[in-house]
Amino acid sequence: MATDKVKYWLDIVTDDLDTAEYLFKGGRWLYVAFMCHQVIEKTLKAYWTAIREDDPPYTHSHAKLLEGCGLMGELTEEQLQFIAMMVPMNIEARYPQYKQQVGAALNEEACKYILEQTKQIHQWILQKL
Repeated sequence: MATDKVKYWLDIVTDDLDTAEYLFKGGRWLYVAFMCHQVIEKTLKAYWTAIREDDPPYTHSHAKLLEGCGLMGELTEEQLQFIAMMVPMNIEARYPQYKQQVGAALNEEACKYILEQTKQIHQWILQKL
């Protein structure tokens, strides 16, 4: 296990999760969801780094990372649905109209769910390390 690389990813995850919680308090729903997407992605990249010899791919796809880590088949139906729901939350390089469409579906209740599920998946992956 490349512990320095794993630590690198997990340090970023801690910052991203703190940022998501801070944004939640400020009602910045679109960016809460984006940061949660990042938390899952980077936690998966930490896991990838821990179990594989190669570096994780340059992808934002949770599905590709889960497949590459051998975790896809271990997810519950609820977790699979959540991962699918998070796909459009990667808004980093999207046009403003796309961001508006995604953001319109987000509110306090939705983001509370996203934060809770993100924390659960994050912990689930960490337990496997």
